[in-house]
Amino acid sequence: MLNRRTLLAQAGIAGLATTLPAIAQGTRPAPGDAAASKTLAGIAEELLADFPEGATQLGIDTGARAALKARLTDHSLTADRARAARIDTRRAQLGKIDRTALSPQVALDVDVTQAAYDLAHDGFAALPHGDVAILNQNASYRSTPYIVSQGTGAFAEIPDMLESKHSIATRADADAYLARLESYAVQLDAETARITADAAAGVILPRFLIDITAAQLAAAAAQPVAAWNLVTTFAAKTSKAALPGAWSDRAAGIATGKIAPALARQAATFEALKPKAGDTPGMWNLPGAERSYAWLVEAGTTTKRSPEDIHQSGLDQVAALTAEMDVLLKAQGLTKGTVGQRLIELGRRPDLLYANTDKGRAELLAYLNTVVADIRPRMRQAFNKLVPGRLDVKRVPPSIENGMPNGYASAGSIDGKTPGAYYINLKDTGIWPRFALPTLTFHEGIPGHVWQGEYTYDLPLIRTLLAFNAYSEGWGLYGEQIGDEVGFYEKDPIGRLGYLQSMNFRASRLVADTGLHHKRWTMAQATRWFGEATGYTPSQCQSELNRYCAWPGQALGYKTGHNEINRLRTKARAELGPRFDVKAFNDLVVGTGGVPLSVLAQIVDAWIGKWKPY
Repeated sequence: MLNRRTLLAQAGIAGLATTLPAIAQGTRPAPGDAAASKTLAGIAEELLADFPEGATQLGIDTGARAALKARLTDHSLTADRARAARIDTRRAQLGKIDRTALSPQVALDVDVTQAAYDLAHDGFAALPHGDVAILNQNASYRSTPYIVSQGTGAFAEIPDMLESKHSIATRADADAYLARLESYAVQLDAETARITADAAAGVILPRFLIDITAAQLAAAAAQPVAAWNLVTTFAAKTSKAALPGAWSDRAAGIATGKIAPALARQAATFEALKPKAGDTPGMWNLPGAERSYAWLVEAGTTTKRSPEDIHQSGLDQVAALTAEMDVLLKAQGLTKGTVGQRLIELGRRPDLLYANTDKGRAELLAYLNTVVADIRPRMRQAFNKLVPGRLDVKRVPPSIENGMPNGYASAGSIDGKTPGAYYINLKDTGIWPRFALPTLTFHEGIPGHVWQGEYTYDLPLIRTLLAFNAYSEGWGLYGEQIGDEVGFYEKDPIGRLGYLQSMNFRASRLVADTGLHHKRWTMAQATRWFGEATGYTPSQCQSELNRYCAWPGQALGYKTGHNEINRLRTKARAELGPRFDVKAFNDLVVGTGGVPLSVLAQIVDAWIGKWKPY
């Protein structure tokens, strides 16, 4: 029987035969299934009540859940403490469920839920400040000691959600949007109070990140409200729905009277803290940093590996990938300088770049759509079961592009009415030579995050709401690998260089994140090493390193998860011989849904046992 502690251990889970997913072995109803499933359904509804944006993200804020459409997450410290208390209650409830009375799939669902709640419980103990986001479907990948940063907090997350995901077909939908605008201002002020409280405890965002964050907030507050996307898109939606009334004026009134002042207050709070803030990029100088970072590493990797071990592993992987890229670069006639220097040289070729203009950005987005169209039919080579892979390619909103990652994804609705989104940061098109774009598309879109997310829609709702960073990002990298394996780069050696550069980039993250937070690297040291290792431009390096400073540990999940999926595939191929079917293996891993890596290993081992010849 799986217990809640061993789920997160790096090895040694006993008795997994009782907890295999249905995709690995057939399920039969068991005596305890109905009661356990009811408990899990109740937990899922509780999570949606805690984080209502998740219901909108998935398109399930209708019917009995319609009230959620008018709400946003309460960001106050009081609400956060109440969520922590509910975590303890649910952990106790889950722990009392008799796994031996459950069918394999239901047992797995219970154990995975328990693992997520145990991880969140430990997070509240190890990270008393900032945001323990494990149970928040929209942000589960990135817990952080900083409640607001250049890429986290209400300003970075709410406007685009409302613009892109909040559908309007009725007056009730429009009224719900206005209620959320009111709540957005409340969220901002609740965060501002927590910024002040955390600062009193010695937890302050580094000064160079305050500069970015405060500038974004102040610029938004100063922009004429009539030009706010929150207002203009609302006006367009109500007009399209043919709803009579001064909806735009009402939204503008809330924006002017409540949201803009709240943004200005948050910006001013950050500015007031700058004299107390330091320039240390790593979190090692924060109170309780060693314990906090150890938990963030565990949350990011779902392993117990030490930062020292991860750091060395990253150095070894970078060395191996660099040697492979060296061969391909020489074949392109690039023989002088380090691999990083030659990648920079290749990335500056005018024929591989898009103009840093609106026209150039439009051409780049058009190219990404051709990549999606090319890779989609190739999925038949990699999977037996196919999902629709509904996907829109979008530019990161310019209002937040200074603080956001270079690329990220957002889930589509369960009913398919709203497609998933793949966002690319186009502040500077010079960081996107054409050879770097396909592999990013495979990671964020198909067969990466958007594709994988749609498989979870066949699982119970709780499994859609819970995600584990190493599995999700490991799959994203494995999706890049699938793009290579289905022949996308067969006639494009430069494109394959982009794929290897991406793999090397993720291996470099293992070094940079632990370097900043464990080995106490300076930003100059980290920037120099990262640029030399990856061949990325200075602006690209700065954006990435800023992200690692704000989200410690998150960047460790990518290569950790990818390496584990490949280790398991290699093991399965070796043990099954001619019985091994890569499409069936891919179906297994993607169909399992988000789990700790140790659980994935046991699931694959049991699958091997089922098909292994004796």
